Amino acid sequence: MAVHHLIRRGVSGVSTLRGLIPASQEIGRRQLSSAAAGDAAAELRGAREDVKHLLKTTSCHPILVRLGWHDAGTYDKNIAEWPKCGGANGSLRFEIELKHGANAGLVNALKLIQPIKDKFSGVTYADLFQLASATAIEEAGGPKIPMMYGRVDVMAPEQCPPEGRLPAAGPPSPAEHLREVFYRMGLNDKEIVALSGAHTLGRARPERSGWGKSETKYTKDGPGAPGGQSWTSQWLKFDNSYFKDVKERQDQDLLVLPTDAVLFEDSSFKEYAEKYAEDQDAFFKDYAEAHAKLSNLGAKCDPPKGISLE
Repeated sequence: MAVHHLIRRGVSGVSTLRGLIPASQEIGRRQLSSAAAGDAAAELRGAREDVKHLLKTTSCHPILVRLGWHDAGTYDKNIAEWPKCGGANGSLRFEIELKHGANAGLVNALKLIQPIKDKFSGVTYADLFQLASATAIEEAGGPKIPMMYGRVDVMAPEQCPPEGRLPAAGPPSPAEHLREVFYRMGLNDKEIVALSGAHTLGRARPERSGWGKSETKYTKDGPGAPGGQSWTSQWLKFDNSYFKDVKERQDQDLLVLPTDAVLFEDSSFKEYAEKYAEDQDAFFKDYAEAHAKLSNLGAKCDPPKGISLE
């Protein structure tokens, strides 16, 4: 969330957006049948199975987690009007938002899941982004996320949020910055620390984020495009090793950003970070709740009560 920088993580096949499509056009938009095939829950379940297959064949867990987080993480609780409030509304499919600095590389995530969107046309982008993110966590060994669906998509690039709502990796005052960004979303200190634990997955790439080494012993052979620097040695496994590694800071091949280090420096954050380093069950419980809350930020649902797949 970190999630704050579910950072410029990606898979092979990075391509720039320059000249790819007109600024007003969304990636992958096709003329689809007006009627969704089957009922909404059935389509969502089908999409979930295809996401699981995609994860098995491409090991793209980190970038799918980041996709869901970056669509939802633009939410501003101080703005009542939808979709000006931002949040989980599918706006990240538009080029104008994909070109925001914090979203570098996410065009690759969109390309990966576009065939699933085409196959299950009744599933909105807003739902697919969040479904892919939660499924990636679960398939990487993480907790079951209590998800609801039915999110409505925004329809035009003019409805995208302004740039600058997502967290930075190296702000001058990391704790203050994290609170400014996450409190704006309506999240608290416990949720900030829990969501930061998603950095157990993925890598930072200096060519995208300006952070991390070009490669380490943990990333030089991939999977996916080789290179980058991970927070953990097993960066496709979701567990509590992020908190252990940030606390110890003994492995020079593992990344620790200023916004990671501050979790053990700020007294309020440290309470939770220490707990999660010692107790994976506690981390999983709090993470699942925080991820579910994040996935619903700014969402408008049809039906209003949402759709459960359980």
